[in-house]
Amino acid sequence: MQPLALVVDDEPDICELLTLTLRRMAVDCHTASDLAGAHKLLREHRYDFCLTDMRLPDGDGLELVQYIQEQRDGDPPVAVITAHGNMDTAISALKKGAFDFVSKPVDLERLRSLVQLALRLQKPGDTPAQQDAGLLLGDADNMQRLRRQVAKVARSDAPIYISGESGSGKELAARSIHAQGARADRPFVPINCGAIPTELMESEFFGHRKGSFTGAHKDKPGLLQGASGGTLFLDEVADLPLDMQVKLLRAIQEKCVRPIGASEEVPIDARILCATHKDLAREVAEGRFRSDLYYRINVIEIAVPPLRERAGDIPLLANIIMERIASNAGVNPPALSDEALGALQEYPFPGNVRQLENILERAFTLCDQQMIRAEDLLLERDVAAVSPPPAPKQSQETPSREPESYPGQFDPGHYASLDEFLQNIEKEAIEAALLETRWNRTAAAQKLGISFRSLRYRLKKLGLED
Repeated sequence: MQPLALVVDDEPDICELLTLTLRRMAVDCHTASDLAGAHKLLREHRYDFCLTDMRLPDGDGLELVQYIQEQRDGDPPVAVITAHGNMDTAISALKKGAFDFVSKPVDLERLRSLVQLALRLQKPGDTPAQQDAGLLLGDADNMQRLRRQVAKVARSDAPIYISGESGSGKELAARSIHAQGARADRPFVPINCGAIPTELMESEFFGHRKGSFTGAHKDKPGLLQGASGGTLFLDEVADLPLDMQVKLLRAIQEKCVRPIGASEEVPIDARILCATHKDLAREVAEGRFRSDLYYRINVIEIAVPPLRERAGDIPLLANIIMERIASNAGVNPPALSDEALGALQEYPFPGNVRQLENILERAFTLCDQQMIRAEDLLLERDVAAVSPPPAPKQSQETPSREPESYPGQFDPGHYASLDEFLQNIEKEAIEAALLETRWNRTAAAQKLGISFRSLRYRLKKLGLED
């Protein structure tokens, strides 16, 4: 059976053009000239797609978007037609739950692309559970709420801003949105904006043509072109320099990019998801992030909760992580003692789920492969790594001086993260044991109190196999 669309517009010529375009795509159409007619048809039929003008004789398209969200749970997806250049109205429609928008005069190629995308959406409740499996795990109330938000925004093509602390799972939320959306069968392209050198950023994002600069030996498509048809995830977007923010804003608004050295622009069609652990509103207020880009990417915001606010999920997460670690090492997973699980649930986890993974990897190498005990977790070491040393007591007779370093102190000037600091400690301990045993791995494993298999796994992970 052919898809059925509802077109709402009070101008007969535009209505005829839209319906003719849809019918050439094998989409049947019903039409209405006002809100009252649209409401009547929505009560009588089940539509796969709705396209409405913003200006109607008895109201506007935003009212129809809101009605469908409240009465029909977002089914069918709705696209709105806005006046040329009226981005504020378009963003208002997206915030209310519109799937997407097109501007007048309507670009029919853009309309066809939008309709094809909307028709790929599954009906609410039809999304296979396995699409979300292994992504956003946990039974805590805040995680259940997050999954509901993700399922809702996945039925839109609007830009989404994902906030949350480092290591909390922002990329998992982005992947879950992609997996449940209309672009699920197309590429998901993650970009860490803070990891690309400034001088290479424009080439990496937009691509370049052969000979456009020294070293450009062939044409290279950018990451935005690579995400075309799919989803582009800009992680740590607050780290973009201001000049790059201007170029990214234009690419998002115009849906095209100009590779370095190219004479023509290249169209792109990607959904934009952004994330950062920084307070983006504060970055705007302090002049480090452009307000126009902020309002363009922050159409809808969802927040990923920190691990300490869902401690009840830690046993589930810990067991899943441990099964993965053991599987990679080719052994059966050790059990976590009740005391170990209790200690994990009481720990504040400043590094969130990523830190939990690190702690369990370390414990895996230290345990006897049968049971992980609380002391195997070395949580005190993590606390020492992130806690400042106690302030020295001062007296009138003792002059003030700089505090001395102490064993286990985390120095952010030497390490990029807590993860790197802890990994360095493990590497030093293993190297010391190997040197003392003249690189006898069996003896080194005994000295470290771990199994030979655990040592072999750790050597591979730390790049010490040679």
